[in-house]
Amino acid sequence: MLDLLIRNATLPDGRTSMALAVRDGKIVDVKEGLDAPAHETVDATGYLLSPHFVDPHFHMDATLSYGLPRVNESGTLLEGIALWGELKPTLKADALIARALTYCDWAVAKGLLAIRSHVDTSDASLLAVDALLDVKKQVAPYIDLQLVAFPQDGALRSKGCVENLKRALDKGVEVVGGIPHFERTMAEGAASVKLLCEIAAERGLLVDMHCDESDDPLSRHIETLAFEAQRLGLQGRVNGSHCTSMHSMDNYYVSKLLPLIAESGVSVVANPLINITLQGRHDSYPKRRGMTRVPELMAAGVNVAFGHDCVMDPWYSLGSGDMLEVAHMGLHVAQMTSQKGMRQCFDAVTVNAARVMHLKGYGLEVGCDASFVLLQARDPVEAIRLRANRLKVWKTGRLIAQTPPVLAQLSLPGRPSVCSFMSQAASPSAGL
Repeated sequence: MLDLLIRNATLPDGRTSMALAVRDGKIVDVKEGLDAPAHETVDATGYLLSPHFVDPHFHMDATLSYGLPRVNESGTLLEGIALWGELKPTLKADALIARALTYCDWAVAKGLLAIRSHVDTSDASLLAVDALLDVKKQVAPYIDLQLVAFPQDGALRSKGCVENLKRALDKGVEVVGGIPHFERTMAEGAASVKLLCEIAAERGLLVDMHCDESDDPLSRHIETLAFEAQRLGLQGRVNGSHCTSMHSMDNYYVSKLLPLIAESGVSVVANPLINITLQGRHDSYPKRRGMTRVPELMAAGVNVAFGHDCVMDPWYSLGSGDMLEVAHMGLHVAQMTSQKGMRQCFDAVTVNAARVMHLKGYGLEVGCDASFVLLQARDPVEAIRLRANRLKVWKTGRLIAQTPPVLAQLSLPGRPSVCSFMSQAASPSAGL
């Protein structure tokens, strides 16, 4: 007897009329037309069953703090960092935890069940670290929350920051972060990459650096990161986030850089909503878009994912935890409007992002965790186009969120109703 059988599903790879069988929280069979007794049977009616969404780059310690202590009027990265610096001394653990848990409820309702969050380690109290370690425990039944020790003020620029970062790792933070472009000089930025990668290598940890989040084409710390990944044997364990300076680099240099990144096994996370908002602020016209070279990186064999980065915080006033919104923006900014390109953008918030986080048991194959989302769409492209309604969300075989189907009739004046279409009018409700 199965615990759950999902029938008549379309899978992201295009297979239709598929059935997926679940027992003890694992997928035990996937095949066309499968029928077997189960405690619960769900007819997907041809809709898209996808592995759950994954956000490989987020800042949960700052989320939902928009307007505290004031609004970012310039819209720049540097004013956002300054605002966060003003806010940090006033942070209270209970309020930070409450905001993070609220966001996690939003995420589950959107089918987002794995998040890598950077947590600021610049404050010697490590208040934010302790708060998010608490959140990590609380949300463990329904979200895989992975934490990055992030020296927001600069590992070398801020006194005691390296020791604070090491203390955060000792407490259980799993990933080593950095921000080399915010160090005092390019040389110190490169030195911070070397030092932080060595710490990760010594401890057997992953690396995720904010890298070259700048319009400056001479900000080239991704090159150093790729070199250190190879030197220290960290291939496949290192990620460069943002890499927006690549948008402004000359093509000759990039032609050398892309193979280096690919050879080093370094992945890249672009953050379309935030990169398009923060970058190019100092331009008049023509105005740069700022997002890194996503299709070129993919063509070079680099694993590229999309992150949400911010939701209602000092850097970004919008957002809802919807990774399809992220994919939708990424598709437009990168001009990935071919069928292949649009499907790659769907992969960027699912399988590629899971690869960045080294998630175990992710996918729709036999043996994978039964953690997936049923979308009110017929394929990945339609899912992005509509920012599709999440009909049902399962975590290891347990239904944790659902939203009623959204149907609307289109009636034009003087004409009969000619079609029905899906909209995004309904608010999802999490069954937590």
